[in-house]
Amino acid sequence: MSDSPQWFDEEAGPVVRPYALIRGRTRSSGDTFDLVATVRTIGDPTDALGPEQQLILRAARSPISVADLAVELDLPIGVVRVLLGDMRDHGLISVSSSSAGGTRSNERILKEVINGLRAL
Repeated sequence: MSDSPQWFDEEAGPVVRPYALIRGRTRSSGDTFDLVATVRTIGDPTDALGPEQQLILRAARSPISVADLAVELDLPIGVVRVLLGDMRDHGLISVSSSSAGGTRSNERILKEVINGLRAL
């Protein structure tokens, strides 16, 4: 019999752990964060934080996007969003959404992408 726990599969990795981190929740108490929203540490870490939350605080000392945090932590984006929502509720991070810039800039960017694709 192997020494590895039954909930770990060598090929798939941990099966339950990411969603156990957020107690099975799929949403945080606040808004859903865009993938390109910028996260920055504003609060002081406490000993009560888990290792993932401590990693978020370290990574967000300088502004970092939600997508980059998910890559940094090697966790699904949904799990990272819930962790960020909890941390924001406790005043540990600030999150700035790029959508505050308005839809005009988004339309301009999309048009540039379309024109670039057509040029290919």
